[in-house]
Amino acid sequence: MALEGGVIEVFDESFALARAFTISRGSRAAAQVIAVRISRGGHVGRGECVPYARYGESLAVVRAQTEALPEGITRAELQAALPPGAARNAVDCALWDLEAKQAGVPVWRLAGLDAPKPLVTAYTLSLDAPEAMEARAREEAHRPLLKIKLGTPDDMARLEAVRRGAPEATIIVDANEGWNAAIYADLAPHLVRLGVALVEQPLPAGEDDALIGLDRPVPVCADESCHDRASLPGLAGKYDMANIKLDKTGGLTEALALRDAARAAGFDVMVGCMVGSSLAMAPAHLVGQGAKIVDLDGPLLLAEDRDPPMRHDARGLHPADPALWG
Repeated sequence: MALEGGVIEVFDESFALARAFTISRGSRAAAQVIAVRISRGGHVGRGECVPYARYGESLAVVRAQTEALPEGITRAELQAALPPGAARNAVDCALWDLEAKQAGVPVWRLAGLDAPKPLVTAYTLSLDAPEAMEARAREEAHRPLLKIKLGTPDDMARLEAVRRGAPEATIIVDANEGWNAAIYADLAPHLVRLGVALVEQPLPAGEDDALIGLDRPVPVCADESCHDRASLPGLAGKYDMANIKLDKTGGLTEALALRDAARAAGFDVMVGCMVGSSLAMAPAHLVGQGAKIVDLDGPLLLAEDRDPPMRHDARGLHPADPALWG
């Protein structure tokens, strides 16, 4: 649905997935996104977000937030007009794209960044029966970095199965808040044995004080516990890494600021994504430059994508074509 007669247009869009995507909270067969298009002075900027129910978001809520914005809003004004989240992300990224087109220079130059290079991204294996996950791991064993969705009582069997299927790949684990401190402590030696490089959000965000003082032989990354710079003080003593997602930070503007602040506070940086199209990954690709872990596999999980899509080959995920974004 578009905003008629205005320079801010809002669209509900859906992209079929190559296969069902399952985490501990549920499963989906398509990526449901909000796309924003901002037109000014003969130039058009675009952005995309993925509303996430875990944070109280829906397509209707995000659309209403976006449609309520004044047409001439600036990026600086936007930071105060909307809270961190999906709606602000889509508009912020559309404004960056618009500014780049108006100035005739790429976003990375506008932001004072180095020219982006291809990034090796994780590839996610969604939650399934151990034998199915082993088969999927075998199919994807050529990839250098696999991410496994866990967060159930059967996680040890799943992890063993994936390692059998992909004996050489680096593995990271995402529990999606599905464990408690006792489960993590019990699994930790096995994570080490199986060569797991990282555990993402093992405990619920509201219960992660239990990580304080807990031995962490495998680094622990904050996801649901880390949204923007205001989250950082609450991560101290619990986490080793912060997962930056533009749908949490509310756009590229805050994501870049969070990246710098996280590093200054002593955290390693991971850059992640919701399941969206190449339009959502394009600005995140800039944040991912120099990150310790990059998880921008959204387009790789789709059966269909934007035109032109971001290109992925043996070197990794390449920067977006300016015809797409930036």
